[in-house]
Amino acid sequence: MPRGGRPRTRSEPERRCIATGETRSKRRLIRFAVSPDGQVVPDVLEKLPGRGIWVAANRTALDAAMRQGLFGRAARRQVSVPETLPADVEMLLARRLTGRISMARKAGLAVAGFERVKEWLGRGEARILFQATDGSDRGKSRLHPPGGRGSHFEVLTASELGLSFGRERVIHAALGRGDLTELVREDAIRLSGVRELDGGMSTVEVK
Repeated sequence: MPRGGRPRTRSEPERRCIATGETRSKRRLIRFAVSPDGQVVPDVLEKLPGRGIWVAANRTALDAAMRQGLFGRAARRQVSVPETLPADVEMLLARRLTGRISMARKAGLAVAGFERVKEWLGRGEARILFQATDGSDRGKSRLHPPGGRGSHFEVLTASELGLSFGRERVIHAALGRGDLTELVREDAIRLSGVRELDGGMSTVEVK
């Protein structure tokens, strides 16, 4: 049994974070790879060749890995770590999340706009409520999350959330039940960690 007393699940691969030393589900980690010229690059799609280096999906762990030279130790070679690495990770995770929400919209699993979202919440169709970080607190307080773990996120700006719906800005969005929704949830949790935002995840187990 790994640290934290969590039972291992065969269907859920785990890796060890080089910064915390904890073994976690891959869903809670970010994979990095070393390019042929020795530069550390984020691999959020987990497709780059070579031995993966894993770091917990939170800014504290990422900063520690950079500051303490842990990437080179894990790679067992001299590597170059760009100063922009945290920003690069954040950008890639945000792009992945907005892309997945867009896929959910095209599949009929996501809606945007106060009234549509309120309707879905009222009918019990919504599984996740997204609200823009730069939206009005008063307006956002008028909608209540569906409840449960990872049911509410404030991790994307209105412009970023708008990209998923082909609009300039979106303040409120909701996703219904489906496998794609679960993938969106995992992406949102990871981005929240890197952006050091609670994101409405106070009830989410992130280990």
